Amino acid sequence: MMIGWSLVWVVAGSLAVLLTVEHEIDELLDDTLRASAQVMSALLSSHADALPPGLPVQGQIGSLGEERFAWQMVSHDGRVLLRSPSAPAQALHATATAGFSDTPDWRVLGVALAGRGRMLYVAQTRAERHEARLSVGLNAGLAALGVGLLAYLTLGAQIRHELLPLQRLSDRLAHHDPSQPGVSLGPAERAELQPVHAAIDELGHRLARRLAHERVFSAHAAHALRTPLAGIDAQLAVALRESPPELQPRLRRVREASTRLQRVVAALLLLFRNKAKELSREPVDLPALLARLPVAGLQVDVPDGAVFDADADLLAAALLNLLDNAQRHGAHRVVLSLPAPDCLRLHDDGPGVPAEQRDWLRQTLAGAAASAAAEPAGAPSQGQGTGLGLHLAQLVARAHGGQLHLPDVESGFAVELAWPAGDERLLG
Repeated sequence: MMIGWSLVWVVAGSLAVLLTVEHEIDELLDDTLRASAQVMSALLSSHADALPPGLPVQGQIGSLGEERFAWQMVSHDGRVLLRSPSAPAQALHATATAGFSDTPDWRVLGVALAGRGRMLYVAQTRAERHEARLSVGLNAGLAALGVGLLAYLTLGAQIRHELLPLQRLSDRLAHHDPSQPGVSLGPAERAELQPVHAAIDELGHRLARRLAHERVFSAHAAHALRTPLAGIDAQLAVALRESPPELQPRLRRVREASTRLQRVVAALLLLFRNKAKELSREPVDLPALLARLPVAGLQVDVPDGAVFDADADLLAAALLNLLDNAQRHGAHRVVLSLPAPDCLRLHDDGPGVPAEQRDWLRQTLAGAAASAAAEPAGAPSQGQGTGLGLHLAQLVARAHGGQLHLPDVESGFAVELAWPAGDERLLG
C-alpha cells in the first residue's frame, strides 16, 4: 500500500513538473525567436535602401540553425523577397501579421521592417519545439522519479528506524509473564511509549493479583472439600455394608462418584500447592508414581523403569485427572509410553472422539475455540469444554514450559504431555 501511494505521488509530481517545464520551454523558445528577430530586423533595416523594390526571390541567405529555424522577408503584397534555405517558398502569412502566431508546421514571429511595408518572419518548426519539450520534460520526469524513489527509500528507512522501539516492545511482550511477582517491562525506550509501558505494567499487576486470588481460593476450596468428602466416603462404605442388596448398586455408584471427586480435589491441591514456587524438576519413576494413583476398574500399563523429567506432584495431578477422564469415558485400559524423552503419551481403549471433535478440543486447549454457532455437530458445549482433566493437564504442561497435545490415533483416545527436559520454569 505504501509503495503504491508513493508511486502515485511520484507520477503526480512528475506530471506537475512536466506541465511547468513545458510552459517554461515555450517561453524560452519564444525569447529565442524574439532575439533572432531583433538581430535580423536590425540588419535588414540598415540595408533596406540597398534592396530594390522588385527584388526577385534569388537569395537564400544562411539560416539561423539548419532546418530548425527559418526566416523570410516579405513585401507588402505577400511576395517573398529573401529567405533562409529551410524557409518555405511561399510566405508564412499571406497578409502582414505582427507578433507571435502559429501555422500547422511553424511557430512564427512577425516584425515590421522600416519602410515599404516589408515584414520579417522568423520561425521555428513545431516539431523542433515538440522535441525540445519532450526531451526536457523526460529529463525532468526522470529526475523527479529519482528524487521520489530516493525519498521513498529514505523515508522507509526512517520509518523502520522509528518503529524499532515498538518492535522491541513486542518482542519483550512475547516473553512477558505478568503473573510472576515483581515482573515489569522496565523503562520505555521513547518518552512517547512510557504511558504504554505504564498501562501494560498496571494491567499485568491487576492480572497477577486476580490470578493469585483465584489460586488461593481454589486451594482453600479444595482443602475445605477434602475433609467432608473423606467423611462422605466413610459413611458410604458403612452404608454399603449395612444396606439391603437392592440398594447397593446405587450406593456403589454414589461412592464411585465421591471417589472421583476426591481425586479431582487431590489433584487441585497438588496443583495449587506449588503456586509461585520454582518447579522441582527431577527424573520421576513412572511405575512408582502410578502405584500411588490407583483408579479402580482401570488397568494402567507402563514400561518398567520408565522415567520422565517433571515435577512429581504436578505430574501426579495431571495423570490422576487424565486417568479419571479415561475411565469416565468408557476406557478399561490405558497404556503409558515415552515416544520421545520429552514426551509422555497416554493412550486408552475407550470409544474415542470423532476427528472434528478432536480438532475442536485442540482449538479449545490452544485458547482459540470457535463460537457456539461454529461448533461442529456433536461437539461438547462450551460449558463442558475440554473437561477438567484435560484443562488441568494443560496447566501442568504450561507450568513446565510445554503443551498438551491430542495426537490422531486409529482407536481410543490419546493425550501427550510434552515439555523441554530440564527447563526450570515458575508456575504461574
